[in-house]
Amino acid sequence: EVSTDDPETAFCTLANREELNPEEDSIHHCLYQFTRNETLTETNKLLCDVCTQRHCGPKNNIKSEKKYVYTNAKKQMLISLAPPILTLHLKRFQQAGFNLRKVNRHIKFPEVIDLAPFCTAKCKNVAEGNTKVLYSLYGVVEHSGTMRSGHYTAYVKMRAMNNHLSDLVLRGQSQALETEPVKGQWFHISDTHVQPVSVSKVLSSQAYLLFYERLL
Repeated sequence: EVSTDDPETAFCTLANREELNPEEDSIHHCLYQFTRNETLTETNKLLCDVCTQRHCGPKNNIKSEKKYVYTNAKKQMLISLAPPILTLHLKRFQQAGFNLRKVNRHIKFPEVIDLAPFCTAKCKNVAEGNTKVLYSLYGVVEHSGTMRSGHYTAYVKMRAMNNHLSDLVLRGQSQALETEPVKGQWFHISDTHVQPVSVSKVLSSQAYLLFYERLL
C-alpha cells in the first residue's frame, strides 16, 4: 500500500520508541532493530517518479530517454494493523562460512508486551487516544538440538475463553480493557508427555516461536 503521508508524521509511532532503551538479547531489542529508521543512499537510492518526470518531462518520454532519477530516502517498517494474534519467529541461525550455525543464546521475552512503540501513529484498529497495544503470552515453541537434528517442544497456557479476542477476530473491533496477563496454568508438552510448569520456567525457555493474544 503506497501512501502520501506528511513527511513530518510518516515516521511517527503510537508511543515514543526513543524512551524504550531496550535491553540487549531481548524481544524488545529485536523489534526495535527490525523497525528502525534506515537511510537509503548511494547504490540503495530510491527511484523517484516525481523527480524523473520533473527532469525528463511527461511519462511517455521517460522510457525512450532512459533518464531515471534516483534520490536519497528514508525507510521504516512499522505495524499498520495490530493483529488479534501476534506470532514472533526468532531467527535462530547464522551464516558461518559456508555453513549454517544455530544460535542458542537466550532471548528475553515478557509475559505482556506493548507493541505501541512499533506501530504507526495511524494504526488502523487502535482506538483514538490509545498509546498502548498490549498482548499476553499464551504459547512458546522451543527447539533443542542442532541445525541437522533436534526436537521441538511447546509451552501452552490453558486459560478461559477470551470473548474480547473473539470480537476482534470476527468484527475487527476491540472492546478489551485488560492490561494484565490472561490468567491460566502453563503446561510443557513434549510428544505425549504433558506436565504443569511455572511461568518462570516458561520465560527462561529458549524460544523459537512466541504466540501472544491481544489484550488492549
